[in-house]
Amino acid sequence: MNFKIRKLLVCLAILSSFALSAQQVGLSFSYFVPRNGYFSIPVSPFSIRGLGVDLNKYVALETGASLYRMGGLNIIQVPFKSKKPMTGPSFTLFVPAELVLQFKGKHAEFDVKGGGFAFYSMWQKLNYGNIDRAIRETENWILANSDLTFKNNLGYGYHAGVELSFDVTRQWGLSFEINYLMGSSKIPLQGSVTGVDLNGQIITQDINEPKAKVDFTGLEFSIGINLSGR
Repeated sequence: MNFKIRKLLVCLAILSSFALSAQQVGLSFSYFVPRNGYFSIPVSPFSIRGLGVDLNKYVALETGASLYRMGGLNIIQVPFKSKKPMTGPSFTLFVPAELVLQFKGKHAEFDVKGGGFAFYSMWQKLNYGNIDRAIRETENWILANSDLTFKNNLGYGYHAGVELSFDVTRQWGLSFEINYLMGSSKIPLQGSVTGVDLNGQIITQDINEPKAKVDFTGLEFSIGINLSGR
């Protein structure tokens, strides 16, 4: 198993080891809509959220994990800009850690959440079609063909959101959650691009973008089942 994935799972295990008795565990179907990317789909076992511990009646700490099949994420901090994703598809493991303000009623609960998260994209790929199109438009060329290498890295970010949950029976309930995520991971790019300009001249340029990052910004929607009720 990749060392960075192991680090994520170890952190999740430590956080959840003291928490299972204090919070209800939820199984959710989570979806991520990235900025300038392709809509993601959840991967079995979809998403486990709500692992945490109540600090008091109104405040809790929670974590969990989601595995996404990312259609594509964009790359930022490069000179060739695009509104289409320049990476993907990939599988992405997402682990949040959040402070939760709980407003509990008799049969319902409204939570306000915020905190940080870590993510790692497995089997990451570059979308050369969108990269070449972005370079071609930036350079005002007729054609562009790039050949790049990259280094994948663990990513981090911040998030905030709200969750509404309510009891259906004494044994289980439903929850609806929305979060705004803002994060990135380093993906330094190196290589070259060969293009044809408007005059028909063939041009080759080196590409060296050590500050390039995968943009993990967007909205996450979750529909969950609380297996023990609220």
